[in-house]
Amino acid sequence: MAQSSSAARKPSAAPTVVLTLVLVLASAGLLFLLVHLSPSSPSAHPHPHRRLRLRGENLRHGGATRHQIPFDPVIADLERRVDDREWERLAAAGLHAPGMESAPVPEDLADYEDEYINDAARFNMTLRVAALFPKIDVDPADDAVTGAELAAWNLASARREVLHRTARELDLHDRDHDGRVAFSEYERPSWAWRFDDNNSSSDGMGWWKEGHFNAADMDGDGFLNLTEFNDFLHPADTTNPKLIHWLCKEEIRERDKDADGKLNFQEFYKGLFYSVRHYDDETSTDDSNGSDAPARKSFLQLDLDNDGFLSADELKPIIGKLHPAENFYAKQQADYVISQADTNKDGQLSLNEMIENPYVFYSALFTEDDYGSHDELR
Repeated sequence: MAQSSSAARKPSAAPTVVLTLVLVLASAGLLFLLVHLSPSSPSAHPHPHRRLRLRGENLRHGGATRHQIPFDPVIADLERRVDDREWERLAAAGLHAPGMESAPVPEDLADYEDEYINDAARFNMTLRVAALFPKIDVDPADDAVTGAELAAWNLASARREVLHRTARELDLHDRDHDGRVAFSEYERPSWAWRFDDNNSSSDGMGWWKEGHFNAADMDGDGFLNLTEFNDFLHPADTTNPKLIHWLCKEEIRERDKDADGKLNFQEFYKGLFYSVRHYDDETSTDDSNGSDAPARKSFLQLDLDNDGFLSADELKPIIGKLHPAENFYAKQQADYVISQADTNKDGQLSLNEMIENPYVFYSALFTEDDYGSHDELR
């Protein structure tokens, strides 16, 4: 009887097991939340571990990313360092210009910059976007980045990049170190043709004839200063009327089959018309069903003296469409970024939209096949 009473008072193990299970499940749930909500957790992007890789000079001057403008000044500065090292390496090998003194080969050619931008503790894209937002949102500063503001930001960045490369090349050719280049000092190396932004001449050398040099010499002193040399290397971006006229003459020279110094309708129709049309609408196709009516309308609008031909001066209204300047690519890139990051479709970007879509702004730097062990969005 006493034994039965003692057995009845013995506690059951069931409540202890249940309590243990509850504690284990609660701990697991808490651990899951901590990992999931941690700043270093993977992002919702389908490729959360893609690494950033700086683009080299060759990549930016060829292929689909040729006109990709760096969004972040930090990235732009790092890319300039990479390009400058490659430039010095080529100079040391004597590949820039015949007869030039070779520069010493840089001791450190390691791409340590790639490791820097993939170190989430040192390069935090969320913080970078947040820091850049007020610098872009300036006209007006209303907590929203418009397409015009983003295009202006891109254009300023592009111009800095172009001027940096121009200054570097001017220094290379300026043999007497007077800060300007004479035509006799300028020797275009054969390797450089591969990287030329505007080399569309039919004979491969038309862009670099002395006439081109003289057209870029705005003050006519026989030398090119930094601004003039920049126009010489990048004529599409010039405001120099002499160089714009030279560009128009080059267009005629390349398409003037009968060598009369101007373009008739057929010469215009078979060469320039579709280039202009593609500029106006990149999605346009030849939907004219063989009709030349749209081309004739465009031709008549340009033929101001109604003589049935187009002169160099009459091509000036469309020369910017034949040779798009940096402002064209700056706007194009801004439009694309807004189309990708504008989640509420109001035509502009809030800070949250930019923070939530950093891959759009740094897209040119990501590789599809190279995966790291950390989250770049930390």
